[in-house]
Amino acid sequence: MIKKNPKYQRQKRVRNKLLSVGKGLFRLSVFRSNKHILAQIIDDKHGKTLVFFSSQKLKNSKINKIEQAKLVGEKIALLALKKNIKKIKFDRGCYKYHGRVKALADATRQGGLIF
Repeated sequence: MIKKNPKYQRQKRVRNKLLSVGKGLFRLSVFRSNKHILAQIIDDKHGKTLVFFSSQKLKNSKINKIEQAKLVGEKIALLALKKNIKKIKFDRGCYKYHGRVKALADATRQGGLIF
């Protein structure tokens, strides 16, 4: 018997809750690595990425990771509002809602997105 990876079990649990709650809404998916944080808004109905932004695109690399996450959140909110996306579902994936993930979520809320 092969043990299941707890990371993927958490991710599956979060996505199943999102699918049952927000029908017809776009999904803000977050990926966090050791150095960078990425956010993308996905249309699950058509399987396409509508908006994408990463901390790799930021010019100032001297700021800490929490500040990078805040900037990514602000930028993704701006790009989404340009495409008339206002309501989304927040998909934190397998990550806990604290630290960089929470900073990104708070920045997107302040930027005008509702979730």
